[in-house]
Amino acid sequence: MKSNLSPGNPVLIVDDEAAVVQALSTQLRSNGIDNLIGCEDGRAVMRHLHSRDIEAVLLDLSMPHITGQELLQQIREEFPQIPVIIVTAANEVRTAVECMKAGAFDYMVKAIEENRLVSGVRRAIEIRELKREHGELRSRLLTGQLSDASAFSGIITRNDKMKSIFLYVEAVAGTPEPVLITGETGVGKDLIARAVHRASRRGGAFVAVNTAGREEDKLTDDLFGHVKGAYTGAEAAREGLIQQAAGGTLFLDEIGELSGGSQIKLLKILDTREYYPLGSDLPKRSDARIVLATNRDLERSMAEGLFRRDLYYRISTHRIHVPPLRDRREDLPMLLEHFTNQAALEYGRRQMRIPAQLVGRLAGYPFPGNIRELQKLVKNAVAVAKPSRGELPVQAFAGLSEAGGARGALPGAGCSESILQFGDILPTLQQARELLTREALSRSRDNICEAARLLGISHQALSKWLQRRKTG
Repeated sequence: MKSNLSPGNPVLIVDDEAAVVQALSTQLRSNGIDNLIGCEDGRAVMRHLHSRDIEAVLLDLSMPHITGQELLQQIREEFPQIPVIIVTAANEVRTAVECMKAGAFDYMVKAIEENRLVSGVRRAIEIRELKREHGELRSRLLTGQLSDASAFSGIITRNDKMKSIFLYVEAVAGTPEPVLITGETGVGKDLIARAVHRASRRGGAFVAVNTAGREEDKLTDDLFGHVKGAYTGAEAAREGLIQQAAGGTLFLDEIGELSGGSQIKLLKILDTREYYPLGSDLPKRSDARIVLATNRDLERSMAEGLFRRDLYYRISTHRIHVPPLRDRREDLPMLLEHFTNQAALEYGRRQMRIPAQLVGRLAGYPFPGNIRELQKLVKNAVAVAKPSRGELPVQAFAGLSEAGGARGALPGAGCSESILQFGDILPTLQQARELLTREALSRSRDNICEAARLLGISHQALSKWLQRRKTG
């Protein structure tokens, strides 16, 4: 299991004064950089570098036995990939220029402002990680081979774009930086998120949270938890989902729906790795890897003032766009067989044959609901199939049209009496609305965004109606 310290490899602090090493360590630890090694003898620096991977070096210039400039030259010759930040009392332009020419990553003068120190070290770590990821990705793309294909066993595909995504996931999985997964509803963004977690080999849990339609206070309570007496009814302390994801992965789905206040809180967690349980004045630290997903165009949301630019750039270090099913039609036969066997097992049926003409018919259908829609269609077909036939009924897919979806099922599509069945007693509009909403929530597995799409209304409109219904 990997260490939960940050960064994954330690930062080496070199200064002959123990008080300086302690002061720098305290400042970095208070800002979430807690994987540190102190060194008060310059002669031991190269031994540290040869014995283990070091992420970055903070190096004093004026030391006995060997100077910082001599060490800088040795480090650059033997470990050119390690960024070296000079931390010295010498506020001399000439010395600074010489160090930068010799390959120093940065030059800081004691006493350094905490923000300057932390931002410089973070920048060095991020650039080191990006270079490492670039090398790993380049290597994997050249070989085209995954080192651990089992991390992607839950995803059925033979599509080249999807295989490229797998290679990218493996390259970035070991980093602590957030991953943003985009794509249409139903493409399997949650499966990619789980693959990121498995490929990271993190020892903690994978905790998924759908943020759509969640009120800010409720989402904050769910994520951060609360102390006893934090609010009326908080009779006992509650552990938040962030804490449950310690050492693992926190997956935030539908982040395009986050309120402005929730976006600010998320940005703070990403920047400082700290959060406050409701009712507590003591911060807690989080070492969970954060993976996010959305089916929204976040750039458009930024332009409309609905999504913060600083948060967007913070979560976009690693971006993965999952292609829709219509762009990976070679996967249809495999998916069709998988979902048929899955549904047959669930309903206690024997395995069913898949007619050749069915694959051809589905190949021309755009699948607006993507893989999730295919799964529901197959499940319905298996449920209505005659057990004696032993074959998936083609007629169960007769309602599909190449131009859109199941006839009458898409918002904005023409409506006819053929999609409704009227009994002797006509329901009221209120009753019809209630029944339609229940059915949409059931089909979308309580995903408010998807339910709203099925009903042909906005997410906000459905959320407000559900809230009014809940309050009476």
